Amino acid sequence: MLVEALFPLMGSFRDRVVLVTGASSGIGREAALTFGKLGAAVALAARRREPLEAAADAITRAGGRALVVPADVGDARAARACVAKVRRKWGRIDVLLNNAGVMVPARVEDLTLPDWEAMLRVNVVGALLMMQAVLPMMRTQASGSIVNVASLAGRRGVTPLGGYCATKFALVGLTEALRTEVDAAQIHVGLVMPGVVETPMAAQITEDPRITGWPSALNMPPEWVVAAILLAVRFRLREVSVPPGATTIELLGAMAPAVSDALIRWGRLAGELVAGVTERRARGKAPAKRR
Repeated sequence: MLVEALFPLMGSFRDRVVLVTGASSGIGREAALTFGKLGAAVALAARRREPLEAAADAITRAGGRALVVPADVGDARAARACVAKVRRKWGRIDVLLNNAGVMVPARVEDLTLPDWEAMLRVNVVGALLMMQAVLPMMRTQASGSIVNVASLAGRRGVTPLGGYCATKFALVGLTEALRTEVDAAQIHVGLVMPGVVETPMAAQITEDPRITGWPSALNMPPEWVVAAILLAVRFRLREVSVPPGATTIELLGAMAPAVSDALIRWGRLAGELVAGVTERRARGKAPAKRR
């Protein structure tokens, strides 16, 4: 596996405490399990206790240390309580992985205020509150790493994910601003920018009838993003795109917006063609229904 191939580069995390938000599924769960394998004490935060406990059990059965911290990161009191609980347990937090996220597909003209506020609350406010909660401790320690999982959608808006894109743009801006505020020799602040990853959230992209032209076969496995997270923490990288080089169209968009708009439209048409061919092949292989 890709992540395990990187283990020799990572060194031991045995003396480090890692707090992962959105740890109940997808990227967050895989990241928590991986940090556990590397020896870290892992605190798992999300709103649902049951999947957190299942992930924590997997870590402890493998010989690791885990702490379940159910929390709504978009609530200021809950965010502070989450960090305080981890500190009481292990005395410090060395890595904060802000991974919690919500996506509600909608065209900009159809985006409802409740859906918009729900995405803002988790994707932006939640990350902000968690960063504010850990920063005083990291300054006292004179060390720490904050890695925010944003998205390639945080550099380029696409339909029908305008609201989601806007929240990720905001997260990118917050992260870049924080980098200029902290002492980089002590506190590392990094961004991981994935494309579409095979997670429950990605199912909204591939299954939502409003979103066409994205074959699920193109979704990346979560371990690709986890590998980027590990590299960001280990080598104190400021930004890692997944897959590498994926930000090229974003740079093009900044220089020539009309060209990047056209490329995205063509990409959607090509995706629709691929998706149509895949669907027809699947129907052709399906057993005939008996009457």
